Amino acid sequence: MEREPVEVVRAAFEAFNEDGTEAFIEHIHPDVEFTTPADLASEPDTYRGHDGVRRYWDSFFEIMEEIKVEPLALRDWGERLVVAEMLVTVRGRATGLQVSQRAHIVVTVADGKALGLSFHPTLDEAEAAAEAGGGKPPA
Repeated sequence: MEREPVEVVRAAFEAFNEDGTEAFIEHIHPDVEFTTPADLASEPDTYRGHDGVRRYWDSFFEIMEEIKVEPLALRDWGERLVVAEMLVTVRGRATGLQVSQRAHIVVTVADGKALGLSFHPTLDEAEAAAEAGGGKPPA
């Protein structure tokens, strides 16, 4: 039986927090695609497939010694979408400083795995994106 979309998202971040990138990838569709937009990332980019997911997390771990992603709220949004409000807590590698920030993500789920993700500055914008079609999976 296929897992509900909210459970797919929850399991992916639990796996990341417990066992890192490779455990996270087990919950990610091989055809995943996501973009980190310029207003939310110092180096915006588009990431595709499992290698793209590795590249995304590797870029974080270059400067962060610790990363934790805590789901604050996961909302089903139709049959394939989840609106996720997350708390991302990081510890800088060079400074040792710990910083937390809220993240808002729309996740499209297909075949029991996360297929598309879109990042948004606010929960309202994430919900509007979900209404408009979601996490922008590849065509």
